[in-house]
Amino acid sequence: MPMPTSLSAEGLVKNDLAERLRKEILSGTLKPGERIVEGKWAARYGVAQASIREAINILAQAGFVTKAPGRSARVIHLSEGDVAHIYLVRGALEGLAARLAAETQANLSVLQATMDIMRESAASGDREALLDCDLLFHLELCELSGNPCLIEHARRILVPFFAFVRMRVSTSGQLPSVWEKDMEAHQQIIDLLREGEGEIADLYVKRAMERFAKTAYDYWENRSQHVG
Repeated sequence: MPMPTSLSAEGLVKNDLAERLRKEILSGTLKPGERIVEGKWAARYGVAQASIREAINILAQAGFVTKAPGRSARVIHLSEGDVAHIYLVRGALEGLAARLAAETQANLSVLQATMDIMRESAASGDREALLDCDLLFHLELCELSGNPCLIEHARRILVPFFAFVRMRVSTSGQLPSVWEKDMEAHQQIIDLLREGEGEIADLYVKRAMERFAKTAYDYWENRSQHVG
């Protein structure tokens, strides 16, 4: 049996490889939809193919890679139509989450703290932290619903979706300053929950998602100034 130090080293190797591949994806070297050939990257990094496979599994859990039985892993790719459909479902799920959170007077401290860090990250120009907090905000909103089924489905949608958003924002070179308007929309959701306005919060989230859906690809292609 391997010693604990060996297990620790193995963990460091696969996590390091996952981060290196993630940077290849964010830089655009590995493009959306591109097949990740294990042998090619193993040779490039001078590691065993099995190590690349483990790194790919980490990236799949983080949403950057899709894997189907019997097929090679590919970098996640969402078409403009895919994104529109996802926003429609997000509106339904997150709108319901907002309604339930308002009705149960859920504790909003984590949601507000996440919002505060988003503002700080935008002000300091920390795009990575801002994107991390944006995902956490929406995951926490769904958690506040208290509905395990909603939470499970939301996580399946949000984690890969935000991985794709991170890829597109990174390659488009957008600055955190463009988040200002949409951060206020996030704060409005919190305010409505705090006031117990479940129905209004539900409708507000749905309309916000409809707006994001219409402009997301414009933003990612530098055709407008938007983020959702």
